[in-house]
Amino acid sequence: MTATRIHLFLAALMGVAGVALLAAAAHITGTANVQTAGQILLFHAPIVFGATVARKGGYLHDALARIALSALILGATLFAADLARRGFANEALFPRAAPIGGWFMLGGWLGLAVATVMAKRD
Repeated sequence: MTATRIHLFLAALMGVAGVALLAAAAHITGTANVQTAGQILLFHAPIVFGATVARKGGYLHDALARIALSALILGATLFAADLARRGFANEALFPRAAPIGGWFMLGGWLGLAVATVMAKRD
């Protein structure tokens, strides 16, 4: 499977997980952590999807965008998983998982900015 397909597939899974977590927050747990986890995934899923399409179209530097997209996916997943675990089990996924995920998301966003500037296509 190519990086494009993997990123698109993971973006779709992020969307599914985001909707499921928001539903769980509304109907099962009612915790803000679970709601925030769902929102993080739903906010980033369309970004990953759109940036993957932009990368494939030449609007983002290919290698930089792949790294940035992977960082966004990893970061959003870590952040959301830690918050969801706190909401459901009242314990962390692992120590400092949410901040590490947050740093990966920040790096991913900065990477996308650099990939935009470095793209060869206008």
